[in-house]
Amino acid sequence: MAPASSHGLMLVLSPFQSVVSWTGERIGHVTSTVQELMTVQEQNKELRAEIEQLRAQNLEASEAVAENQRLRALLGYKESAKQFDLMAARVIGRESATWSSMVVINRGAADGLMNDMAVVTELGLVGHVSEVGLNSSKVQLILDPRSSVGTLVQRPESRVLGIVEGDLNNPTMPRMVNIPKDADVKVDDVIVTSGFGGVYPKGIVVGHVREIKNDEGGLLKYGVLETTVDFQRLEDLAVIVVSREAPPTPLQPAPATE
Repeated sequence: MAPASSHGLMLVLSPFQSVVSWTGERIGHVTSTVQELMTVQEQNKELRAEIEQLRAQNLEASEAVAENQRLRALLGYKESAKQFDLMAARVIGRESATWSSMVVINRGAADGLMNDMAVVTELGLVGHVSEVGLNSSKVQLILDPRSSVGTLVQRPESRVLGIVEGDLNNPTMPRMVNIPKDADVKVDDVIVTSGFGGVYPKGIVVGHVREIKNDEGGLLKYGVLETTVDFQRLEDLAVIVVSREAPPTPLQPAPATE
């Protein structure tokens, strides 16, 4: 039989033992909770990394799909425009100050490019090669005020001639100028290249007439054009390296009257 003093000591220590036991359980619970939180945090980090990877892969896939669609459209135009030999090119540069005047493409003299070759997309006219480097070239856009494109109204009963040039006051919408005031030009008329000038082959779509205004002199008018090419989203294009389009018959002066 345990002595009375031992029994009393056990009674005295019992609450402390309970506290120590409870404290040990709480510490173990806290330690386990911390470990679980660390595990969850690590899993969250891994999930975020996986999500970022999937997002990047999705963006790459979307970009590949968009590029494939653009190249398919360009290839379709290449197959339909049998009168041209086309070389695909990509826009690799654009000056912010002259974004509506000039772009740089990834083709140059090493690819057989030369100055004054016309540049198009499947939607219509872009401009012409203005400066050739070894592996890149500058393309002057038809939005450039210094640009000059011989054009005509596609409508059979009209066929009115004019010149398309860029407009400093409206950089995204060029003008068809030198139109006689009584000429048959209407809103929504399709404007195409005339072939005069030797740079642009005949029949390439330039845009649609969105507005007709009288020139300051009063004898002429001009048409404000909406281009068929979206120059703000210009990425893939084609250079006409060979054209089998017959040049237009030179304009003959009217016979002199007696």
